[in-house]
Amino acid sequence: MAKGYLIVNVYSGSIANPVKNATVTISKDDLMITTVKTNEDGQTEPITLETVSKSYSEEEQYQVRPYEVYDVTVTALGLTKTKIEGVQIFDSITSVQNVFMTSIDENQEENVDQVTDNTLWKTYPPNISVPSTDTNSGIALAILREVLIPENIIVHDGTPSNSNASNYTVPFIDYIKNVASSEIYSTWPEETIKANVIAIISFTLNRIYTEWYRNKGYNFTITSTTSYDQKYTRNGTIFEPISQIVDNIFREYIREGIRVEPLLAHYKSETNEKGYLSQWGSKRLGDQGYSALDILRYYYGKNTNIYEAKATTSYPYSFTNNLEKGDCGSDVYVLQNTLNYIRGSYPGIPLIENPTGLYNEATSQAVRKFQDVFNLSETGIVDYSTWYKMSYILTAVTDMTNSIYN
Repeated sequence: MAKGYLIVNVYSGSIANPVKNATVTISKDDLMITTVKTNEDGQTEPITLETVSKSYSEEEQYQVRPYEVYDVTVTALGLTKTKIEGVQIFDSITSVQNVFMTSIDENQEENVDQVTDNTLWKTYPPNISVPSTDTNSGIALAILREVLIPENIIVHDGTPSNSNASNYTVPFIDYIKNVASSEIYSTWPEETIKANVIAIISFTLNRIYTEWYRNKGYNFTITSTTSYDQKYTRNGTIFEPISQIVDNIFREYIREGIRVEPLLAHYKSETNEKGYLSQWGSKRLGDQGYSALDILRYYYGKNTNIYEAKATTSYPYSFTNNLEKGDCGSDVYVLQNTLNYIRGSYPGIPLIENPTGLYNEATSQAVRKFQDVFNLSETGIVDYSTWYKMSYILTAVTDMTNSIYN
């Protein structure tokens, strides 16, 4: 049997509150496989699990599911037992499963979530949404002033008209990772994954830019159903190759020609329909050495280009340049104090004693540990993706601290 890997991150309420010494049990078909404990940062060591060969995810086939599924059950003192069913494991890939626990409720013995199958394996309803532009004029019906990456979006977990469906506030980057992990396979070529991720980002930004649902009177940004938008799975499994690509390109989107709005980039598993990206076709192009842009132009037209949106953040300091060992100045001083503050929730991050504004070895080690905890490339360099994640975690920790003392 092939082997895959699983890391489980356990939180109480929010990402600002990791749970130490939580008991994580992995099972399959009600048979216990292994039990491990979370460390001081609420994270397990990588768990090796059996799965099927990656060859099943590299060619379109419907005889053998191209990943194995396991159940993850988490218990911790003072928190409600939580179970995630159907956690997906691919050959040679590290899966990351976040588990958010709640305080004990005497009326509920266990919280259970189900990770549903990837859209390439299971058939989901086809998309029936209409373009967000007037096809006669080519002008967006309603637009914001500029294309922005918001910190969070609101996902409606059902069809637009289903008023009983829940709304979830989801960090933008986490939403993109979730959709990509639900719509494509993490074993595919890097450029293929990039192309599909950019299409997913563009589709999402089109919904945001045109205020598609809010202009119809709804109080959400996008839905979780493939009938109208993209597949979002609450507490879905995220795959490391997809996660790291999203962290690096989450601001990139495509436009066509002189149009100003992000392209409503539709896609299907296999199609020759004009204006739709074929996911399996993009995989074959990636195998042939096509770049992400070449793949996108193959399906959306030669006038398609990649652009970069601005990202909003609550972090009071703007990103300027990469920071690395040997640098010095006020930016490094802010970085050091930020890491020391985050360390209050994540004590596995080494303390930077007596911050001076010099990016020394202690700072490099703290940055590497931060990158390790949050599944970023462990370079020891603070690039934009590391800075953005750090700003998000700092905001979450600050909000939690303020809620305790205010």
